[in-house]
Amino acid sequence: MAVHCEVHPEGQRLTVAVNGLLRLSDSVPLRERLLKCLAEQPEALLIDLGGLHVDQPLALSVFTAILQQAARWPGTPVLLHSPPPRTRDLLINGAYRQLPLVADRAAAEARLSDERLVIPQIRDDLLPVSGSTRHARDVVTDACLRWDLPDLVAPASLIVTELVANVIDHAHTMMALRVSLRKRYLNIAVRDGSADPPEPGGPHQPHSTHGRGLLLIDSMAYTWGWLPTESGKVVWAALRREP
Repeated sequence: MAVHCEVHPEGQRLTVAVNGLLRLSDSVPLRERLLKCLAEQPEALLIDLGGLHVDQPLALSVFTAILQQAARWPGTPVLLHSPPPRTRDLLINGAYRQLPLVADRAAAEARLSDERLVIPQIRDDLLPVSGSTRHARDVVTDACLRWDLPDLVAPASLIVTELVANVIDHAHTMMALRVSLRKRYLNIAVRDGSADPPEPGGPHQPHSTHGRGLLLIDSMAYTWGWLPTESGKVVWAALRREP
């Protein structure tokens, strides 16, 4: 593609420098690359547009798609910064004026220092063994009680059980559990080392001894999904918090 990305980890953050001439044909590969960055669940995702020039303005909708996914999950703050003058003009007008654009890296850092952007979260690494389902339930129970969400203990426990069981039964890899609190949602995510899509499970195709699989998650979560990562995938679910 005419556009290329350079990803730079910076502590718990990711910076992505997007360079080149953006055309519609670049939208899909650029979107996939940025989604993989989101799947890493960084503390923040900074997109440096300093080297990005736009041939077809409609292609800028790729950034809208990334913001929409970040809003659904993982709740990662995404900031665009340092666009060249013409790219900036396209971004501050019309359909793209709602994108979180700041002038430069310093402005991005200043905005991230706002405490309102900090996402409370709990992380744990789990082995692909049966005992990990109980441990994962303990983790989400502790998170719900710590954040005063006792009504979410039961659905969160069932969801995390199925997410972890799916890895045990199919991926057979180490997994990383993350529970995070957002303004309107409790997010649960399990990352594993297999690139295969999550198994649907269900009565006619049970994926585990629990027998309900992703059908149960679909019925209990406000929304859920999965994204590929650089070394596997992450499956996530969001539970709606009471106002």
